[in-house]
Amino acid sequence: MIAFLICFIFSIFVGVNEFSLVHFFQTDSIEWKVLITTRLPRTISIVIAGATLSLSGLLMQQITQNKFTSPSTVGTMQSARLGLILSLLFFPKASIFNRAFFSFIFAILGTFIFLALLHLIRARSSNLVPLVGIMFGNVISSLGTYFALQWDITQNVNAWLQGNFSLIDSTSYQLIYISLFSILGIIIGAHSFSVIGLGEDLTIQLGAAYDRILFIGILLISLGTAVVLLTVGNIPFIGLVVPNLISLYRGDYFKNNILYVLISGALFLLISDILARIIIFPYEIPVSVIVGIIGSVLFIYLLLKGEGS
Repeated sequence: MIAFLICFIFSIFVGVNEFSLVHFFQTDSIEWKVLITTRLPRTISIVIAGATLSLSGLLMQQITQNKFTSPSTVGTMQSARLGLILSLLFFPKASIFNRAFFSFIFAILGTFIFLALLHLIRARSSNLVPLVGIMFGNVISSLGTYFALQWDITQNVNAWLQGNFSLIDSTSYQLIYISLFSILGIIIGAHSFSVIGLGEDLTIQLGAAYDRILFIGILLISLGTAVVLLTVGNIPFIGLVVPNLISLYRGDYFKNNILYVLISGALFLLISDILARIIIFPYEIPVSVIVGIIGSVLFIYLLLKGEGS
């Protein structure tokens, strides 16, 4: 928690414009305006995005009963991207909230299709589930790329999905607040989601409504994924790596891990964004690049740790 607070404060002060503490609390100073219009909205967006993606990954792993699944490895993120592309294609003047709705609907559909594919596979191994998800996600991603190339909107799509917080300011980050509903929903439904991790048969025997819990879980995952995608772009690995790291050291009980996953996801993205801003200062690297590098190293560590145990 202390590390999170330190990184949160540090994130506010890191940037091209230097902050002078003498003028910091003067509401008519340039430093104050920079804080309110860019630094604070950016840091808030980072925290919410990291928490949303990590909790969505934790819930996805609970639903699929597989540690190698997340919104980015089962087609949820790619389906949300396809929804965005189609909204840009057919409704070029649509508002950001309408685009978010399109992405949300397609994320739901994509996730349900993935789960339907899993039901068709009788012999399911822990490695086969994410493999099916990655192949399905690649098909959806390729379909979206085809539409973008065919109708010459690739640059427009890339501008939305570059995975960068540098364009966040006081006028463009409000959409991220919608993902708070996803976070709160996962926290409130923690007990039910803990039960669903036991499997369909045991969940029904315990008197819980498996299908309803599953549907609500997919809604929450899709909502959070779509909103983060529309606000900051495609951020990989957080939903996959963070829940596994917490599980490695705290066990697999969903309800007990929620707070740790939430804070760790936000902290991971804060650190990545700070690095993205200082590595080639005063220039900035897209945070998705830093997350991809750190996330891939941590993922390899998790794989080796799993084999060792």
